[in-house]
Amino acid sequence: MAIGLIIIGDEILSGKRADKHLPKFIEILAARGLQLAWAEYVGDEPARIITILERSFAGNDIVFVTGGIGATPDDHTRQCAAAALGVPLVLHPDAKVMIWQRITDMLVEAGKPVDLETPENLHRLKMGEFPQGAELIPNPYNKIPGFAVQNHYFAPGFPVMAWPMMEWVLDNHYAHLFHQEARAEKSVLVFEAMESTLTPMMEAIEKEFPLVKVFSLPSVGNHLIRRHIELGVKGEPQQVDAAFDMLLAGLDGFDAEYVPA
Repeated sequence: MAIGLIIIGDEILSGKRADKHLPKFIEILAARGLQLAWAEYVGDEPARIITILERSFAGNDIVFVTGGIGATPDDHTRQCAAAALGVPLVLHPDAKVMIWQRITDMLVEAGKPVDLETPENLHRLKMGEFPQGAELIPNPYNKIPGFAVQNHYFAPGFPVMAWPMMEWVLDNHYAHLFHQEARAEKSVLVFEAMESTLTPMMEAIEKEFPLVKVFSLPSVGNHLIRRHIELGVKGEPQQVDAAFDMLLAGLDGFDAEYVPA
């Protein structure tokens, strides 16, 4: 199963907030010997969210989704997940208890009487309405849970909540996948080279070593470093070592100027 990430929110696409989830999630996965296969961004538009989730639910990937699980008018993720699955939204009984506890804690802290039946507090229960059959994801920050359904894991858009919830899911559901594949990466910076010249060599390396991917990252350079390409290999460690030797021999054959990356 591949691992995917769906990031929901107009604020990301409008530029009001810079996305921090993608680089952090890559870091969280890497610490466990895993890597991200794909990621998608979508705004707070129900039709698009439903379409993306329908396609995602139809596959077998492990998918993390952030954003839009609150109870304000611009939060549509819970409803869209239910629509994509063709099931109703239902108030999860354990989520109700957690939300009541959170409200109680807030009222006691503020020195206010505890009245859970006010319209405002009853509305907050919508945060516990999830697609029928969903399980809960604990939220260590404020007790308001996320939810899990069909290998999909839904968390708030707030990093302080989403990141520990992502880690909890991985550690409690997918520890058996950690560090299953040893991986290595080696690269050099090649100066003033053309990718088109290096491409045949890159193709030959991938043909010779099927467990290795060759990567090429061009840079126009700046006042500190000349125009260059970061050229390297990644994959199964033993094949990486041999492929890297082949890469260096190929560069030497071109009389290329390079230094370790």
